[in-house]
Amino acid sequence: MMGPAHSLSGAAAWLGVGAAAAAAGHPMPWPVLLVGALICAGAALAPDLDHKAATISRSFGPVSRWLCEIVDKLSYAVYKATRKQGDPRRSGGHRTLTHTWLWAVLIGAGTSVVAITSDRWGVLAVLFVHMVLAIEGLLWRATRGTSSEVLVWLLAATTAWILAGILDKPGNGADWLFTAPGQEYLWLGLPVVLGAIVHDIGDALTVSGCPILWPIPIGRKRWYPVGPPKAMRFRAGSWVELKVLMPVFMLLGGVGCAAALNFI
Repeated sequence: MMGPAHSLSGAAAWLGVGAAAAAAGHPMPWPVLLVGALICAGAALAPDLDHKAATISRSFGPVSRWLCEIVDKLSYAVYKATRKQGDPRRSGGHRTLTHTWLWAVLIGAGTSVVAITSDRWGVLAVLFVHMVLAIEGLLWRATRGTSSEVLVWLLAATTAWILAGILDKPGNGADWLFTAPGQEYLWLGLPVVLGAIVHDIGDALTVSGCPILWPIPIGRKRWYPVGPPKAMRFRAGSWVELKVLMPVFMLLGGVGCAAALNFI
């Protein structure tokens, strides 16, 4: 999938979680619903850090481009070290390590650790990074071109500061789900995990499939490209993604938001 579809699917997924939580009698405070949806929208772009042409690889200037090269080489090294006889030879690391359930869990856990051990600045850093990605993904037409980078960063920094201030207020969700002292913002890792998993599921629907289950071997492959029957797959950026899936994601997100806020 392309970046906008990934971001929309991530936001819709978190809003769906909010609807499920409300149905179970544990509704999210509205700031958690909003912040979680934005983080999930941004995190749904993160697995493509192994690809130099991806949105995330150019969202933070030289820093993200440099990090992309490292992640690509690391992913390729892990692929070569763990591939089985049935796995094809590759020349790069795209759609390998960062497109697995294990990576999603590790990134989510790391986010939670940063959030609870770095005080307010750690929370702000998590919010800033994901706000940049969410803006790039959801407002992709408005953020085209390198001249918009600084404006995106300023908007993301302002948004992160405002949202952190709202969450800090009693009852607004800093301690949502994890209420013990010192566990404020531990939940921030959840939308990160969900966003990465949703990204992988989206890529699994495309022609190439996605090795979500690594390192679990399937037959003669450890990097088995999970996906539906090939007749049901589509190419990234095709009309199926743009004309069918993206409107569906928007509709599901709207319904999920309304249900999460008890409007329906």
